[in-house]
Amino acid sequence: MAVKPIRLFGDPVLSTPSAAVSTFDKELRKLVKDLVDTMLEAPAAGLAAPQLGVALRVFVYDIDDEIGHLINPVLDLSEETEEDMEGCMSIPNLAFPTTRSRRAVAKGFNVHGEPITVTGGEHLARCVQHETDHLDGIMFIDRLDVETRKEAMRAIRETEWFGNPEPHVKLSPHRISSRWL
Repeated sequence: MAVKPIRLFGDPVLSTPSAAVSTFDKELRKLVKDLVDTMLEAPAAGLAAPQLGVALRVFVYDIDDEIGHLINPVLDLSEETEEDMEGCMSIPNLAFPTTRSRRAVAKGFNVHGEPITVTGGEHLARCVQHETDHLDGIMFIDRLDVETRKEAMRAIRETEWFGNPEPHVKLSPHRISSRWL
């Protein structure tokens, strides 16, 4: 099991758009496995690569006992929206009413570079939108109305984790590929 630390609000990787995956190899399969292991341990409904400090367009999800992943997602969203409480592992223990499209069709690739489509409503649609936002450098609080966002920022500033130094991450002794940067 490869559970990794989850990056918290304020970490620059969370507000930076991620690079598209161009190489479907063993390193990518390991990243997806690390994402799944970390998501399940949390537990969470989804987790995006930037939340582990990897700026690549990859996310995983666990909705209705279905674990999946999507690489380089492109979304087609319904015009019909709904508001529901939404939280994030990068903003622990806080949730706020967030408006999202009711249905989503997400097209992308699996770890082998094969095209896949994920279609869903309600919880799956919300998860796919939330995780794709992470890949675009957007956090769910960026989608809140002005007053709710002020409330969210106040709540974040009052948490015990806000403003703490980033965790020390040991660097790998192995050569790092430039495609991960």
